[in-house]
Amino acid sequence: MATVTVIPAKPMQELKGLEATAKLRVCAYARVSTDNEEQLSSYQAQVEHYTSYIQNNPAWEFVEIFSDEGISGTNTKKREGFNRMIDECMAGKIDMVITKSISRFARNTLDTLKYVRQLKEKGVAIFFEKEVVNTLDSKGEFLITLLGSLAQEESSNLSQITKMGISYRFQEGKVLVNHNKFLGYTKDEQGQLVIVPEEAEVVRRIYREFLDGKSPYKIASNLQKDGLITGAGGTKWYDSTVIGILKNVKYMGDALLQKTYTVDFLTKKRVKNTGHAAQYYVEDSHEAIISKEEFAAVQAEFERRANMRGYSKTGKSKFTSDYAFSGKLFCGNCGSKFRRSKWGSGKNLQIVWICINHQTGGDCDMKPVKEKALEQAFVRAMNRIIANKEAYLTEETTGPQFDFEAIDSKIDELQQELIDAVRNNQEYSTAEIERLQAHKQRRKNDEAERAWKGRLVEDFKSYLDARDGKPLDKFDGDLFRKLVEKVRVVSMVEVDFVFRTVMELREVLS
Repeated sequence: MATVTVIPAKPMQELKGLEATAKLRVCAYARVSTDNEEQLSSYQAQVEHYTSYIQNNPAWEFVEIFSDEGISGTNTKKREGFNRMIDECMAGKIDMVITKSISRFARNTLDTLKYVRQLKEKGVAIFFEKEVVNTLDSKGEFLITLLGSLAQEESSNLSQITKMGISYRFQEGKVLVNHNKFLGYTKDEQGQLVIVPEEAEVVRRIYREFLDGKSPYKIASNLQKDGLITGAGGTKWYDSTVIGILKNVKYMGDALLQKTYTVDFLTKKRVKNTGHAAQYYVEDSHEAIISKEEFAAVQAEFERRANMRGYSKTGKSKFTSDYAFSGKLFCGNCGSKFRRSKWGSGKNLQIVWICINHQTGGDCDMKPVKEKALEQAFVRAMNRIIANKEAYLTEETTGPQFDFEAIDSKIDELQQELIDAVRNNQEYSTAEIERLQAHKQRRKNDEAERAWKGRLVEDFKSYLDARDGKPLDKFDGDLFRKLVEKVRVVSMVEVDFVFRTVMELREVLS
């Protein structure tokens, strides 16, 4: 029968080449995962406990209490105290780390085992007080693997609980916004969105210039030239930033919640929510900077520009606003856009606008029109309106009325069913809610567009009243952009000016 002799492990001091009486250099690590008062109180208690615990052991030399506040335990990337502690251990300045439990150290099994093995190779022990596990013991790593797996499951469960809490807040219409990068708003002491006047004026300017015919790129260039600050606090403006502002429903006082969702609770990776998780639309959740009518007009203008016919394979063409007539001239024969071109040089130089379909060899025979002739035609059309404004400005903004109260009642009923299903962990289809909400939004957009047209008519009347019959003596590009939606080129000698006030005037080109 074989004889087994147990060879005991050497004391840590001997392994490190120290005298047997040398004290172990011991530190502690404390962390809380949220910033609420109760958890922070627990954090302070941990610091006090471990300071006393280490200093009262005569065999230990107190090094430091490493700590992190308000940091998630699912990864270690942002845990400055933790990372500094690991560096000190690897530099040979620490012999043992004490922490409350494995969940305070790391909730990710991979991270837990990585650092346990890394420190074990350096002869540094980690002692988990709650589980009574020393990683340098023979069974330490086996227990760490098991407990790490359990801790990761706990983190997953906590993530689900957090998601449910956010979902309930969304259902109650509570808006969560990172106001630090949200141009036009900040938060008050109660956490409610409030307007920042000087930033709000920048937002209004962006909407105003877009409706006056400028492109997002041109608006961004002007904002940067004027030295205005972005929502993120920078001075560089991009057309994508402007587009984001123009399409953000929060500027009209509404909020679309859960536009992104977390796909991995460990990496915290978030992706765009394209239907994988419920979304919540909250009307009038905070004070608006832009009226709903103006917001609807901007979305309609986006659609108008997107549907321009050009000369690409798709039949679409990118909107530009380099010149007054850019994106405004359309062929009466084929519907294509017109492009600006130069004919001749020197004294014989002429600026003309040509149907892109005709210019690129298409089947359209529309002849070019001169820019000067277009400018003069607009001046004549405006002077006709100025001289006889009552005959031209008629307000046609009425439309069918919609019973919003009835549809809101039905949506509320279905949403309550959804909330009950979520709380009871039951399946529930949101298709009918989405259909009703889309139907309601279309009707709201229709009403908003009619209201905007009415406002444009009133603005036009005010402009004409201010002129008091005084005719235009030259072409005004800004006025043209503001008043005219498009110009339909009927022939090389006739054009139709389609005003934004639902009015058309045909004018002869001289």
